[in-house]
Amino acid sequence: MSQEKLQKIETAGFILKPDSPEIKPIFEEVRHRFESRGIRVLLAERSAAMIGEEGIPFETMCAQSDFLVSLGGDGTLLSLVRRSYAWHKPVVGINAGNLGFLADVTIEEVESFLEQLFDGRYRIDRRLMIAGHIQKSSGAKIEFFALNDVVISSPIPSKMVIVNASIEGERFNTYRGDGLIISTPTGSTAYNLAAGGPVVYPLTRAFILTPVLAHSLTNQRPLVVPADFAIELDTEKYEAIATIDGQERYEIEEGDQVFITVAKEDARLLHRQERNYFAVLRDKLHWGDRDW
Repeated sequence: MSQEKLQKIETAGFILKPDSPEIKPIFEEVRHRFESRGIRVLLAERSAAMIGEEGIPFETMCAQSDFLVSLGGDGTLLSLVRRSYAWHKPVVGINAGNLGFLADVTIEEVESFLEQLFDGRYRIDRRLMIAGHIQKSSGAKIEFFALNDVVISSPIPSKMVIVNASIEGERFNTYRGDGLIISTPTGSTAYNLAAGGPVVYPLTRAFILTPVLAHSLTNQRPLVVPADFAIELDTEKYEAIATIDGQERYEIEEGDQVFITVAKEDARLLHRQERNYFAVLRDKLHWGDRDW
């Protein structure tokens, strides 16, 4: 477990859940609590415009902040982690709704969280990130990062895709079905779980390959491989798309290749010290609940 701590607790950079202007009073309450503790609050200009305020460019906010805050849900946090990756700043998620897998500080817990922050009673978890790129047959190269997963699927619902998969340059399987999920342990409780993949402890160094509704008589099972393996994918015959963390989409044409490796730097997620991953699983997945 990492013993890393923040070097300073003076400036926090915020982004808000997009297309949600109704979040303004919640943000104002959270900002007041931060500022009452002497923490300067910076707001990214896109979020600021949404609630009728002035903000600063996202890049400037990342550079000037000691840590970053997403106010919304897990999707807001995923977007912030990807977009801020180059600055390697710790990210904390304040959940404006229900308890999330990633954004786990509730509005009611903000005051106690700040108290713990100044007392050093917190932890910074390092989470594996995917560093990938799409090598187009035209020669163009599209680079991306993912905290949760990369999904290869058809742009048309229920349309089959054929995905050829190689590890370290050696072909090991051809997946025929609705798609293929390449997940990190952090993303194992997202689409991977819904598709029948395993829950993997988030600090594990591994990739999970899970077929989605395999159109095959063979026994296509999820596969867990060490994160230092390079994964290569290509599609044939059918149109496909690559979806990054459920948020970014890129067309995959026959002759294109998708390369997935572990990123050089991990994402850094800031959590309350007492936050217990297995308690979150029990709560979100109703494990051990006899009435479920």
